[in-house]
Amino acid sequence: MNEAVALQFPVNIGDASAATGVSAKMIRHYEEIGLIPPANRTQAGYRVYSEADVHMLRFIRRARNLGFSVKQIEGLLGLWRDRRRASSKVKALAQEHIAELDARIREMTEMRHTLEHLASRCHGDDRPDCPILEDLSSGGPADIAQARGTNRRGRHS
Repeated sequence: MNEAVALQFPVNIGDASAATGVSAKMIRHYEEIGLIPPANRTQAGYRVYSEADVHMLRFIRRARNLGFSVKQIEGLLGLWRDRRRASSKVKALAQEHIAELDARIREMTEMRHTLEHLASRCHGDDRPDCPILEDLSSGGPADIAQARGTNRRGRHS
């Protein structure tokens, strides 16, 4: 997020949130789980954040937007802080995440195909018969393959 007015550091949690797009609740959560170090506090006990803290929160938000898990972000932050890191470690982490995304895409595509098939079999009228509900009540991967007309190996029966 672009600020119209330059921030004057340190900033409170609300300003850090507005500057990074990370909610105050998530900032406190990240601090609780140790993803970010505990914030400095004013004499009144309010959290305050430095420019480096805001930069780190932007890093985390961007990594979350790319779908990295908190554990993966922890690793990325460690690599980011280590100026002697090998970029191959960063690339390996990114490639691992790409493989996870590809698997999730395949799973979601499979779910979509199954739902399309079930929805096409549903009359969508006043009758109580509904193949979608029947499938949900029967559950199981074999049933999903059968609804699509394939066996467990993905071959059409």
